[in-house]
Amino acid sequence: MTAPETESLRAPTPGRPPVLRGQAPVVAVVALGGAVGATARWALSLWWPHRPGGFPWATFCTNVVGCAVIGVFMVVITDLWAAHKLVRPFFGTGVLGGFTTFSTYAVDIRKLVDSGHPATGLAYLAATLLAALTAVWLAATATRRVLKRRQP
Repeated sequence: MTAPETESLRAPTPGRPPVLRGQAPVVAVVALGGAVGATARWALSLWWPHRPGGFPWATFCTNVVGCAVIGVFMVVITDLWAAHKLVRPFFGTGVLGGFTTFSTYAVDIRKLVDSGHPATGLAYLAATLLAALTAVWLAATATRRVLKRRQP
């Protein structure tokens, strides 16, 4: 985590709630990014539906790809590019937070178990966790290696 900006440490302006002052742009870009990410996830689920009791491949791939992208993104904005202060909330929290869906992952597991497919539910539970963590680590590691090769 980064340290709070010095502006947030100043005394509150009279008549304005101190928590809301300066947060409107962040809330707005997170909401906008979340709408973009959630729409992309929804479109993927329509394009690649899963049958009841079947492995939810669309949600699995969404979460793994989203984790890989966050691995690349975090390295790029911390090691390569001095991004605008709203880029991380927009893309990292908003777009990727809306695109990935660990709540749907939990619901899918529950549905699989409740519908008599506990083995598929357990496989999905373990595979998603392992693949998502591996994806973010591999993507971040690969991005760092590529960036090191580009340096003179």
